[in-house]
Amino acid sequence: MKLTRRNFLESAALAPLAMQATAAVPDPVTGMPMRELGKTGVKVSALGFGGGSRFLAYQDREKGMEALDTALKSGINYIDSAASYGDGKSESWIGEYLRSHKKNFFLVTKITPRKADEAMRTIERSLKNFGVSQVDLMHVHSLGDEADLAAVEAEDGLLNVLHKMRDQKVARFIGVTCHSNPQVLKTALERHDFDSTQMALNIGQIGGAAPSDKAGQGMTGASGFESIAMPVALRKGMGLTAMKVFAQEKLLGKAAPEMLVRYAMTLPVAVAVVGMPKLDYLKANIAVAKGFKPLTREEMQSLPKNVSEQLRASIDRFFSDHVDC
Repeated sequence: MKLTRRNFLESAALAPLAMQATAAVPDPVTGMPMRELGKTGVKVSALGFGGGSRFLAYQDREKGMEALDTALKSGINYIDSAASYGDGKSESWIGEYLRSHKKNFFLVTKITPRKADEAMRTIERSLKNFGVSQVDLMHVHSLGDEADLAAVEAEDGLLNVLHKMRDQKVARFIGVTCHSNPQVLKTALERHDFDSTQMALNIGQIGGAAPSDKAGQGMTGASGFESIAMPVALRKGMGLTAMKVFAQEKLLGKAAPEMLVRYAMTLPVAVAVVGMPKLDYLKANIAVAKGFKPLTREEMQSLPKNVSEQLRASIDRFFSDHVDC
């Protein structure tokens, strides 16, 4: 094939996909692919265990414990929770597990309140729920619009609290998550020294509806988080994790579940965090991760075409005010 300037640029843009995939090293005991979480120096599993509404869908605590134990024994070591998940129920379940098991995983939680006093009370409750004095990663939960960013950045805002938590070793690392506004996330990542960030990355390429639909082209022709926020995280060496892989099931039927997971894992992310409300789903995704083969450039570019502009816009509207609790 003739190497045109366009082909060269496309190949250069997609190169990190293959680099990330080949950088994964299987755990010698479990076979789970492990990837580096940015510049943190920590190796995390390519598949992360989502502790949100899908974890709480087990309803019975013992079934939730079984799912968590299955995940950890399979080699998943990235456990993603939040103070707001079940109003602390997710953290409490994980804490219950820790009372009888040694902590040998990367523990993540997210803090929602924007005011410092309320944020500190939430953090104290989270530590009590987990039964630990330190978490591995503490995120600003679900960054929204410009006004929300201003509240987070205020002198009495959440960001200053997270910096103190990192300085005091209450959190090893700090970060920010966002599933609604790639432009605002881009601004936040450019301004601050986050260790990690989590964003919505899927074949629907959310964040691509107006006003961000003219913001540029990403690795797979996207104009949402892939194009706008992800490059900043990569340039600054932040840990990058994907969420909303299935877009709250709205992308099921547009591609096989395995392909949806592989799409996220083929991007230059450390972890694809997935909520798995049934053991069968958990085991299926573990198999995908352990047998992971990166998608081809053609597959990465063609899969998003299965999502109509109407569905993409609908997903964007849904996530504009969605809160997973």
